[in-house]
This record gives sequence, structure tokens and C-alpha cells, in this order.
Amino acid sequence: MKSPLLALPGAVPAEGADEGVAAHYGDLFREQRNLARGTGFVDLSHRGVLTVTGEDRLSWLHLLLTQHVSALPPQQATEALVLSPNGHVEHALYLVDDGTTTWAHVEPGTQQALIGYLESMKFFYRVEVADATAEYAVVHLPAGSTASAEGAAAVRELPYGRDLFLPRAALAELTAGYGPAAGIWAYEALRIEGHRPRLGFETDHRTIPHEVDWLTTAVHLQKGCYRGQETVARVHNLGRPPRRLVLLHLDGTEEVLPPHGTEVRLAAEPQGRALGFVTSSARHHELGPVALAVVKRNVPVDAVLLAGTVPGTQDVIVPQ
Repeated sequence: MKSPLLALPGAVPAEGADEGVAAHYGDLFREQRNLARGTGFVDLSHRGVLTVTGEDRLSWLHLLLTQHVSALPPQQATEALVLSPNGHVEHALYLVDDGTTTWAHVEPGTQQALIGYLESMKFFYRVEVADATAEYAVVHLPAGSTASAEGAAAVRELPYGRDLFLPRAALAELTAGYGPAAGIWAYEALRIEGHRPRLGFETDHRTIPHEVDWLTTAVHLQKGCYRGQETVARVHNLGRPPRRLVLLHLDGTEEVLPPHGTEVRLAAEPQGRALGFVTSSARHHELGPVALAVVKRNVPVDAVLLAGTVPGTQDVIVPQ
């Protein structure tokens, strides 16, 4: 779904998973600095939006998701996952309930599969699930922004900003007073700095929540049973995950960033076996070139790694 904000001056369209919104508007670092100062906004209108209504919505979602949402207060934002029976991450939801409707945004193109799963689990519960992507679009305001959320159907208040669910038909009009637009590249650079995992980037078909630090934001370890909960509890109580997420500070002399999927090896053994892969990379306005990577748990935390041909040092995110 192509955003009308691609008509703004300087907009360069993003490609791949973020197709439909702007990669940048002509000055990546300026856009990052604006967001870091609490000005401007990010167009996330390519993301899927779904709603759940009905008096059983929170108690029903509580049974299906990794997060404790049965008593979720109105306007309180949270994150949650849907896991496979073996505990692997299948979906990530970014939620808020307004007292009558639970709103969620998800990765572009994943909403239909998620809705299909939710519909299959309705049984006798009084709930209605709807794909609202055609009617509503997500826009992010950074922490410190004084822009008004008037006109938003729902707002997720977060430590790093606000996610607004705006009527798609009025997207250009409502964002006109939000300040300078920032592209998805600027948003991604700050996401990487904040160690926030993204489904389909930091995850693959065998990712469990522990590996990418989702235990701290999207999993409630004391709630009752849900699909995949046995794996979550077993790994948390008896062992450690087989892989861990790290932040790589990359050598700034290289001109090209290692793309998603680039193999990671020990710099001391450049011809050795791969120990992981790059999940996301960006040029940060202060940190320089950075990347998130998933590596084997037993990789020494002080080891210099090679992301393809680019050396980088590690910041620990998930303990060894």
C-alpha cells in the first residue's frame, strides 16, 4: 500500500519489507537527529493494522499471546508474541486497548496470516477480529514530541515515543503539523541503537523469544498456559538459549553495510565456520555503522567478529 506521504519533497521510496513508505527524505543524519531531539515523525503506514472487539477480547487474547493482557488498562501499550507449539516466534503484535477495542500493528503483510490464526481460535468467545489496514495507518512520533495526537483513533505511549493509529484517508492532513518527516532508515537506525528486535529481521523460523531479548518486553513469565509456553519456561528455568542477539559496532572505513543474512565469523578465523548472521544494519548519526546480529551463545563476548568482511566489536544484549 503506497503512502501518500511519498509525495513529500525529497522522498525516496524504501524497498523490500518497507516498500510503500519513504526510506529517507534527502538527509538521513538530519532526520535521525530530529527524531533524537523529539521533533518530526515517521511514516509507518505500510504496517498491518488489526482490531479486536467484543467483551471477551482481553481474556481471549490472554489465552493466545505471550503477554499478560487479561487486565490490560485502557491506553497502556504493550507487546506480545504468538508462538508455535514448539515455542518459535510466529508473530509480533504491538498493542493498546482503548476500553472498547484492542488495536495492534504488525509487520507489513503479516496481518492476514495472524488474523487467520486468531479466527481459528475464536470458538465460543465473544470477539470480532478485523483487518483495519485499509482504514488506518500507523505514524510514529518520537519521545519529547509536542505534536498533538488529535484525530488518532488510538495511541500507544512508549518510552521512545508514540505510535498513532490515524485514519488513512486523512494521513497527509493530520501529519502536516507534526514537523519534518523522517524516513524508515532513520527510524531503523534508532531501533537498532535501542536493541529492539523486529520480526523477520532479528527472527527466523527457529527463533525463540529468549534469543532476541523479547522476554523483557513481550513475554510475561508468570502468566498461565499459552501455545509454546512450555519451551519458554524450560529454557528460562533450566538452560540458556542457543543463540543471542548482539549489537555490532562496525569498522567505519567500509563503504557498504553488511545486509540482512550476512554471515558472521570470528575475525581471528575469517575462513572458519559461520557463527551467526547479521539481522539489521544502519548508519547511526552518533555511533557510526552499526548492526544487530544473532550469534551462537558460546561466542566470546569480547571477540572481534566479521560481518562478511567488516570487523565489529560486540555490545552484549542477551547474556552469554
